[in-house]
Amino acid sequence: MKINPTVILTLALLGMMFGAGSVSARWGLKLGTDALKEITQPEISPTSKRDAAQKGLIRGQGIVFLQEQNIVKNIKAVMEGKAPAEPAKPKQPPKPVETKAPETAAKPAPAQNQPPAVDPRFPIQNRDDDVTMTVRSVKKEGDNLVLDVTLKNNGTRAVQFLYSFLNVTDDGGKTLSATTQGLPSEVPSDGKVYGGKVNLPISLVEEAKKLSLSLTDYPDRQVELKIDEIPVTIDN
Repeated sequence: MKINPTVILTLALLGMMFGAGSVSARWGLKLGTDALKEITQPEISPTSKRDAAQKGLIRGQGIVFLQEQNIVKNIKAVMEGKAPAEPAKPKQPPKPVETKAPETAAKPAPAQNQPPAVDPRFPIQNRDDDVTMTVRSVKKEGDNLVLDVTLKNNGTRAVQFLYSFLNVTDDGGKTLSATTQGLPSEVPSDGKVYGGKVNLPISLVEEAKKLSLSLTDYPDRQVELKIDEIPVTIDN
């Protein structure tokens, strides 16, 4: 008898399918059992854990029924105003007053926009022929050392200045290059204060301790204003 190879292959495939299904079923059963191992069935009986008093209520024990005549009597008293419609609520005890701990005194905030401290070394001034030159402050601004300078003329005639004749020297006698800003070329004889600035590069005064400033009028050169011992202030 000749065996058909197709039948053998079909039976082999069926056997493999049954084997794989059996293995899959067992594996799935094991996974499900492991997953439900810690899970228990909930208690569904509503009275299984009630205490004796609750069981008595279920059976109708301990329930007090109001008498009809008492109900009618209470209603009539309410209608006649002899009894309050609702039972008075018990008074709530007063709430204890919370006592707060005394707050520590707040420290005063530092005042803002305070005026800068007055430098006792300023102002420094010199006067000649009723004309006064004053250096009010010296401070660092960017890359420059700035001298705040004012001129006032209390004389009888106007005085002209050419600031190319302004001479600035350090305490070592070295002449320094300076530029002016805002100083008037002519100071009238009105007694008013006219201010401006003298700018010096910081690189020129890093080693200087004091400066000297001199200025003469132009072209007469009759007024000579000179201020010595001007302190150099770079650290502000």
